[in-house]
Amino acid sequence: MFTGIVEELGQVLECSPTDTGFDLTVMCSTVLGDTKLGDSIAVNGVCLTVTNMTDTSFTVGLAPETRSRTNLDTLNAGTPLNLERSVTPSTRMGGHFVQGHVDTTGTIKSFNKDKDALWVAIEVPNELMRYIVSKGYITLDGTSLTVVDTGENWFNVTLVAYTQQHIVMPTKSIGDKVNIEVDVLGKYVEKLIEHRTGSPPNITTEFLHENGYE
Repeated sequence: MFTGIVEELGQVLECSPTDTGFDLTVMCSTVLGDTKLGDSIAVNGVCLTVTNMTDTSFTVGLAPETRSRTNLDTLNAGTPLNLERSVTPSTRMGGHFVQGHVDTTGTIKSFNKDKDALWVAIEVPNELMRYIVSKGYITLDGTSLTVVDTGENWFNVTLVAYTQQHIVMPTKSIGDKVNIEVDVLGKYVEKLIEHRTGSPPNITTEFLHENGYE
């Protein structure tokens, strides 16, 4: 479990296939503290298990499922990465509950400056939008952010100056992919309603009508 508060910007040393799978090695410093083999680190929002360590780096394996749902196996040496160690009982919950289980990738539609803030619009598959609500939580490349506005297949967030300096988003370009994890609470609510009614709810129309919200 993570909070979505990035601890450090790491850098890809190597991302390539091996005899037994696919490995990603990351150069860093802060997240190596108290970390041991077998621990979890969120790398651009993906919960991964440390399989090797040095004084200046750690290595993780990328399973086929991870590679198909995220952008990690497209990274090149030198690419910056958001890093966060898993939470402890004494961790401050500055963001929200982030599992590190990426749902899909989205595509950056636009960047717009607003004084010292930066607006970012992300395009996502239509079916994911039912979990994304205005003022709700969203995790982008492991960063806990608040959704501002939503459309049929897009949403946007705004980054204050401090956040821009400590995450990878401002280094990206329009058309780049970002790892997206929606708030898991929406999935649980949907599953509970589906179990009760026997079919997935249409939250925006028939569910609201049948339950007196329209």
